Amino acid sequence: MQNEFINLLGKHVRDKVTNFSGVVTSVSFDLYGCIQAVVTPPMDAEGKKPDSCWFDVTRLAVTHWEPVMPVPDFTTGPIAQGLKGPAEKPSKPR
Repeated sequence: MQNEFINLLGKHVRDKVTNFSGVVTSVSFDLYGCIQAVVTPPMDAEGKKPDSCWFDVTRLAVTHWEPVMPVPDFTTGPIAQGLKGPAEKPSKPR
């Protein structure tokens, strides 16, 4: 069941209540049983990035099933072991 929600990562979605749309960039499982996703909209006409919003996953409808980029493997390897993050650490100042 958890994989069903992890599989939302990178997919284009639309909130059924507000019609807010974008790409799922994070999924959260909380202690109280809520499963929510961060939806990041595309840049606006002026090239500015609008704010992302959290939504309960039951409110989201997938509009495009192909993810925008490959999803990391959270089950094996350095990411699953907590050894690798999204980017290299910044170098020390000279």
